[in-house]
Formats: sequence, structure tokens, C-alpha cells
Amino acid sequence: MYGPPVDLSFKNLSNVAGALGELPRSLLRPLTTNSKGKYLSCSLRLSNNSLTDLVGLQYTINHFFAQPSKLGWLDLSFNKITCIEPVLCELKELRVLYLHGNSIWNLSEVDKLRELQHLHTITLHGNLIETSKGYRNYVISVLPQLKKMDFSGVTRDERVMADIWRSHGTKKTPRSLSVSAE
Repeated sequence: MYGPPVDLSFKNLSNVAGALGELPRSLLRPLTTNSKGKYLSCSLRLSNNSLTDLVGLQYTINHFFAQPSKLGWLDLSFNKITCIEPVLCELKELRVLYLHGNSIWNLSEVDKLRELQHLHTITLHGNLIETSKGYRNYVISVLPQLKKMDFSGVTRDERVMADIWRSHGTKKTPRSLSVSAE
């Protein structure tokens, strides 16, 4: 079940449902399918498109995957996504989520991912939130199970700092968590 990713990157998609009419890109390792033509993979690439939202994501996952509930790796990097949508929290087995190179401007959007207990790797660099003061500490405090963030390992010192943030119930105002999207 750990075949190569279903790669729908560089398809010039403006919406997720547009992927339904596409064939995944050919990779070095060919994709395998079950008897119903569904892919035996737990990874999906939708990077380098022009997606602004994730409407239709669950339907698209169900369309392509033999076991959609097992999706563990999702690459949404280099799109035009501005917020983290609730559909991502329906992906209960998600372990790796790439969101770098998008347009997420409100740091508190990360709070929505708390439900993803298995998430151990996330990328958010290249979004406006990266310029927020305390960006990395905040993300690690919200997602304490992270092992990697922005392609760098989470250090012991960062975990200690995140624990301090959590234990003091650090509250930030929306203004201090967001960057103007001007």
C-alpha cells in the first residue's frame, strides 16, 4: 500500500475537482491499481497548481485511492491557498502535510490542525505567517507531536519553549498572529 504518490502536480488546476479529469504524472516507479482501478498509494501531490481552496478534496481522494482513509502524505505546496480548511482534519491518518509556498496569512489557522494526532511533519514556510513573531514556537506549541517543521527537525529546546507557551496558555490577539494580506 506504500506505492509512489498519486502525482497531480503541475496540472494548472484552479480547483481540486479539476483533478478528476486528469491522469497522474508518470513517475520512475509506476503506480499500481486494484481491480476497481483505484491507486494503491497513501500519498497525494497537488503541488504547483493554482488552487485557492480545497473544495472537493475528500471527493477527489475517494476517486483516486483504493483506501482513501489511509492517506498519510499530502503535498499542497506552491498553490494560492489562504486558509487551512476543515477538510484537512478529516484526514485522520495524515502524517505529512506540505503547505509551503502558499498565501496563508493568519497564524491562528494552524490551530485547526490540532485534531491531526498523527501529523509529525509540516511545512508552512513561504507563507506570510512565516514573518509573524514567534512563528516557529507558536506552531510547535499548537502541534506538539511535530518532529519536523519546514524541513528542519524540531529540537529539544524548541519543545521546551513550546511546553512553556502551552503551560502559560499564551493567548495572542488575531492582530499579532496575522500579517496584512495587502
